[in-house]
Amino acid sequence: MSGHSKWANIKRKKEASDAVKAKIFTKIGREIMVAVKEGGADPNNNAKLRDLIAKAKSNNVPNDNIDRVIKKAAGDGDKNNYENNVYEGYGPSGVAVIVECLTDNKNRTAGDIRHYFDKFGGNLGTTGCVSFMFSQKGIIVIEYENQDEDKIMEDCFEAGAADFKIEDGVIEVETAPSDLSAAAEALRGMGYKVESAEVEQVPSTYTKLEDEDAIRKMNLLLEHLEENDDVQNVYHNWDMPEEDEED
Repeated sequence: MSGHSKWANIKRKKEASDAVKAKIFTKIGREIMVAVKEGGADPNNNAKLRDLIAKAKSNNVPNDNIDRVIKKAAGDGDKNNYENNVYEGYGPSGVAVIVECLTDNKNRTAGDIRHYFDKFGGNLGTTGCVSFMFSQKGIIVIEYENQDEDKIMEDCFEAGAADFKIEDGVIEVETAPSDLSAAAEALRGMGYKVESAEVEQVPSTYTKLEDEDAIRKMNLLLEHLEENDDVQNVYHNWDMPEEDEED
Protein backbone atom coordinates (compact mmCIF):
# COMPACT_ATOMS: atom_id res chain seq x y z
CA MET A 1 0.00 0.00 0.00
CA SER A 2 1.76 3.04 -1.25
CA GLY A 3 2.67 5.94 0.97
CA HIS A 4 -0.27 7.06 3.05
CA SER A 5 -3.01 6.77 0.43
CA LYS A 6 -4.31 3.30 -0.25
CA TRP A 7 -6.66 4.34 -3.04
CA ALA A 8 -4.47 2.86 -5.78
CA ASN A 9 -4.57 -0.38 -3.80
CA ILE A 10 -8.36 -0.24 -3.47
CA LYS A 11 -8.70 0.27 -7.23
CA ARG A 12 -6.49 -2.74 -7.87
CA LYS A 13 -8.62 -4.82 -5.52
CA LYS A 14 -11.79 -3.90 -7.38
CA GLU A 15 -10.26 -5.27 -10.57
CA ALA A 16 -8.58 -8.20 -8.87
CA SER A 17 -8.63 -11.84 -9.89
CA ASP A 18 -10.84 -14.33 -8.07
CA ALA A 19 -7.83 -15.62 -6.12
CA VAL A 20 -6.94 -12.14 -4.92
CA LYS A 21 -10.59 -11.42 -4.09
CA ALA A 22 -10.68 -14.54 -1.91
CA LYS A 23 -7.74 -13.20 0.10
CA ILE A 24 -9.44 -9.81 0.45
CA PHE A 25 -12.58 -11.53 1.77
CA THR A 26 -10.43 -13.45 4.28
CA LYS A 27 -8.65 -10.34 5.55
CA ILE A 28 -11.77 -8.19 5.89
CA GLY A 29 -13.64 -11.14 7.41
CA ARG A 30 -11.06 -11.36 10.20
CA GLU A 31 -11.40 -7.64 10.90
CA ILE A 32 -15.19 -7.96 11.05
CA MET A 33 -14.96 -10.93 13.44
CA VAL A 34 -12.73 -8.98 15.83
CA ALA A 35 -14.98 -5.91 15.61
CA VAL A 36 -18.10 -7.98 16.38
CA LYS A 37 -16.45 -9.68 19.37
CA GLU A 38 -15.26 -6.34 20.72
CA GLY A 39 -18.34 -4.19 20.05
CA GLY A 40 -21.30 -6.39 19.15
CA ALA A 41 -23.03 -7.44 15.94
CA ASP A 42 -25.25 -4.37 15.46
CA PRO A 43 -23.56 -1.88 13.11
CA ASN A 44 -25.89 0.85 14.42
CA ASN A 45 -24.19 0.52 17.80
CA ASN A 46 -20.73 -0.48 16.58
CA ALA A 47 -19.03 2.26 14.54
CA LYS A 48 -16.00 0.09 13.75
CA LEU A 49 -18.22 -2.65 12.35
CA ARG A 50 -20.17 -0.07 10.33
CA ASP A 51 -16.93 1.19 8.75
CA LEU A 52 -15.78 -2.35 8.00
CA ILE A 53 -19.07 -3.23 6.31
CA ALA A 54 -18.61 -0.18 4.08
CA LYS A 55 -15.03 -1.27 3.38
CA ALA A 56 -16.20 -4.78 2.49
CA LYS A 57 -18.87 -3.47 0.12
CA SER A 58 -16.38 -1.11 -1.58
CA ASN A 59 -14.22 -4.18 -2.24
CA ASN A 60 -17.20 -6.01 -3.77
CA VAL A 61 -17.66 -8.49 -0.91
CA PRO A 62 -21.21 -9.94 -1.33
CA ASN A 63 -23.76 -9.04 1.35
CA ASP A 64 -24.33 -12.73 2.08
CA ASN A 65 -20.64 -13.16 2.91
CA ILE A 66 -20.70 -10.15 5.23
CA ASP A 67 -23.83 -11.35 7.03
CA ARG A 68 -22.41 -14.86 7.41
CA VAL A 69 -19.19 -13.59 9.02
CA ILE A 70 -21.10 -11.34 11.42
CA LYS A 71 -23.43 -14.17 12.49
CA LYS A 72 -20.51 -16.56 12.93
CA ALA A 73 -18.60 -14.08 15.08
CA ALA A 74 -21.69 -13.26 17.15
CA GLY A 75 -22.44 -16.94 17.85
CA ASP A 76 -20.32 -19.83 18.99
CA GLY A 77 -19.28 -20.93 15.52
CA ASP A 78 -15.91 -19.17 15.49
CA LYS A 79 -13.36 -20.62 17.89
CA ASN A 80 -10.42 -18.62 16.50
CA ASN A 81 -9.05 -15.91 18.72
CA TYR A 82 -7.30 -13.41 16.51
CA GLU A 83 -4.89 -10.96 18.07
CA ASN A 84 -3.29 -7.83 16.73
CA ASN A 85 0.46 -7.87 16.18
CA VAL A 86 2.50 -5.05 14.66
CA TYR A 87 5.95 -5.60 13.16
CA GLU A 88 8.43 -2.90 12.23
CA GLY A 89 11.50 -3.15 10.07
CA TYR A 90 13.54 -1.86 7.17
CA GLY A 91 13.25 -2.78 3.53
CA PRO A 92 16.08 -2.42 0.98
CA SER A 93 18.11 0.82 1.37
CA GLY A 94 16.48 1.57 4.72
CA VAL A 95 12.84 1.99 3.63
CA ALA A 96 10.72 2.07 6.80
CA VAL A 97 7.99 -0.60 6.90
CA ILE A 98 5.15 -1.22 9.38
CA VAL A 99 3.16 -4.46 9.10
CA GLU A 100 -0.16 -4.82 10.94
CA CYS A 101 -1.39 -8.39 11.42
CA LEU A 102 -4.39 -10.27 12.79
CA THR A 103 -3.31 -13.79 13.65
CA ASP A 104 -4.37 -16.88 15.58
CA ASN A 105 -0.74 -18.07 15.68
CA LYS A 106 1.75 -15.29 16.36
CA ASN A 107 4.77 -17.63 16.16
CA ARG A 108 3.84 -18.63 12.61
CA THR A 109 3.19 -15.05 11.62
CA ALA A 110 6.40 -13.70 13.15
CA GLY A 111 8.40 -16.38 11.35
CA ASP A 112 6.77 -15.55 8.01
CA ILE A 113 7.30 -11.80 8.38
CA ARG A 114 10.95 -12.22 9.39
CA HIS A 115 11.52 -14.55 6.42
CA TYR A 116 10.15 -11.99 3.94
CA PHE A 117 12.34 -9.19 5.31
CA ASP A 118 15.45 -11.39 5.27
CA LYS A 119 14.78 -12.77 1.78
CA PHE A 120 14.24 -9.42 0.09
CA GLY A 121 17.11 -7.32 1.40
CA GLY A 122 15.61 -5.94 4.58
CA ASN A 123 15.60 -6.73 8.27
CA LEU A 124 12.92 -7.00 10.92
CA GLY A 125 13.49 -4.53 13.75
CA THR A 126 12.27 -3.97 17.29
CA THR A 127 9.06 -2.24 18.33
CA GLY A 128 9.43 1.50 17.81
CA CYS A 129 12.35 1.31 15.39
CA VAL A 130 10.43 3.01 12.56
CA SER A 131 7.01 3.98 13.98
CA PHE A 132 8.42 7.35 15.12
CA MET A 133 8.62 8.22 11.40
CA PHE A 134 4.85 7.79 11.03
CA SER A 135 1.79 9.39 12.60
CA GLN A 136 -1.67 7.89 12.92
CA LYS A 137 -4.38 9.69 10.97
CA GLY A 138 -7.94 8.87 10.06
CA ILE A 139 -8.26 8.64 6.27
CA ILE A 140 -11.66 8.60 4.59
CA VAL A 141 -11.81 7.91 0.85
CA ILE A 142 -14.95 9.16 -0.92
CA GLU A 143 -16.03 8.72 -4.52
CA TYR A 144 -15.73 12.05 -6.36
CA GLU A 145 -18.71 12.72 -8.59
CA ASN A 146 -17.81 16.22 -9.82
CA GLN A 147 -19.41 17.90 -6.83
CA ASP A 148 -18.68 21.58 -6.26
CA GLU A 149 -15.31 21.87 -4.51
CA ASP A 150 -16.42 24.69 -2.22
CA LYS A 151 -19.38 22.56 -1.09
CA ILE A 152 -17.05 19.57 -0.53
CA MET A 153 -14.76 21.70 1.61
CA GLU A 154 -17.68 23.06 3.62
CA ASP A 155 -19.13 19.57 4.17
CA CYS A 156 -15.78 18.00 5.08
CA PHE A 157 -14.98 20.56 7.74
CA GLU A 158 -18.53 20.46 9.08
CA ALA A 159 -18.10 16.67 9.44
CA GLY A 160 -14.95 17.20 11.53
CA ALA A 161 -12.19 16.86 8.95
CA ALA A 162 -8.73 18.27 9.55
CA ASP A 163 -7.94 18.44 5.83
CA PHE A 164 -9.04 17.10 2.45
CA LYS A 165 -7.82 16.82 -1.14
CA ILE A 166 -9.22 15.69 -4.47
CA GLU A 167 -7.09 13.51 -6.74
CA ASP A 168 -7.28 10.32 -8.82
CA GLY A 169 -11.05 10.63 -8.96
CA VAL A 170 -11.58 10.49 -5.21
CA ILE A 171 -11.87 12.82 -2.25
CA GLU A 172 -9.40 11.93 0.50
CA VAL A 173 -10.41 13.31 3.88
CA GLU A 174 -8.04 13.45 6.85
CA THR A 175 -9.25 13.39 10.46
CA ALA A 176 -7.91 12.78 13.93
CA PRO A 177 -8.08 9.01 14.61
CA SER A 178 -10.69 9.54 17.32
CA ASP A 179 -12.92 11.52 14.91
CA LEU A 180 -12.79 9.00 12.04
CA SER A 181 -16.05 7.06 12.51
CA ALA A 182 -18.12 10.13 13.38
CA ALA A 183 -16.78 12.04 10.37
CA ALA A 184 -17.40 9.10 8.02
CA GLU A 185 -20.95 8.73 9.31
CA ALA A 186 -21.59 12.48 8.94
CA LEU A 187 -20.36 12.42 5.35
CA ARG A 188 -22.54 9.39 4.55
CA GLY A 189 -25.47 11.33 5.98
CA MET A 190 -24.67 14.17 3.58
CA GLY A 191 -24.97 11.75 0.67
CA TYR A 192 -21.31 10.99 -0.02
CA LYS A 193 -20.28 7.47 -1.03
CA VAL A 194 -17.57 6.42 1.45
CA GLU A 195 -15.20 3.85 -0.09
CA SER A 196 -13.10 3.33 3.04
CA ALA A 197 -12.60 4.85 6.49
CA GLU A 198 -9.53 3.65 8.35
CA VAL A 199 -6.83 4.79 10.73
CA GLU A 200 -3.61 4.71 8.74
CA GLN A 201 0.08 5.20 9.44
CA VAL A 202 1.20 8.29 7.49
CA PRO A 203 4.96 8.73 6.96
CA SER A 204 6.53 12.09 7.81
CA THR A 205 9.41 11.60 5.36
CA TYR A 206 9.89 9.48 2.25
CA THR A 207 12.80 7.41 0.91
CA LYS A 208 13.67 7.27 -2.79
CA LEU A 209 15.08 4.10 -4.35
CA GLU A 210 17.35 4.55 -7.36
CA ASP A 211 18.98 1.10 -7.54
CA GLU A 212 17.05 -1.31 -9.79
CA ASP A 213 17.80 -4.31 -7.58
CA ALA A 214 16.55 -2.46 -4.49
CA ILE A 215 13.36 -1.49 -6.33
CA ARG A 216 12.82 -5.10 -7.43
CA LYS A 217 13.35 -6.43 -3.91
CA MET A 218 11.11 -3.79 -2.35
CA ASN A 219 8.30 -4.69 -4.74
CA LEU A 220 8.76 -8.38 -3.92
CA LEU A 221 8.75 -7.67 -0.17
CA LEU A 222 5.48 -5.74 -0.43
CA GLU A 223 3.97 -8.39 -2.70
CA HIS A 224 4.75 -11.24 -0.29
CA LEU A 225 3.54 -9.29 2.74
CA GLU A 226 0.25 -8.42 1.00
CA GLU A 227 -0.32 -12.05 -0.01
CA ASN A 228 -0.02 -13.35 3.55
CA ASP A 229 -3.48 -13.98 5.04
CA ASP A 230 -2.35 -12.80 8.48
CA VAL A 231 -1.26 -9.39 7.18
CA GLN A 232 -3.99 -6.75 7.28
CA ASN A 233 -2.10 -3.56 6.39
CA VAL A 234 1.37 -2.64 5.19
CA TYR A 235 2.66 0.92 5.50
CA HIS A 236 5.99 2.21 4.23
CA ASN A 237 7.79 5.44 3.36
CA TRP A 238 9.02 4.42 -0.09
CA ASP A 239 8.48 7.28 -2.52
CA MET A 240 7.12 4.93 -5.18
CA PRO A 241 7.33 5.87 -8.86
CA GLU A 242 3.86 6.53 -10.23
CA GLU A 243 3.93 3.54 -12.58
CA ASP A 244 4.58 1.21 -9.61
CA GLU A 245 1.57 2.60 -7.77
CA GLU A 246 -0.76 2.05 -10.71
CA ASP A 247 0.49 -1.33 -11.94
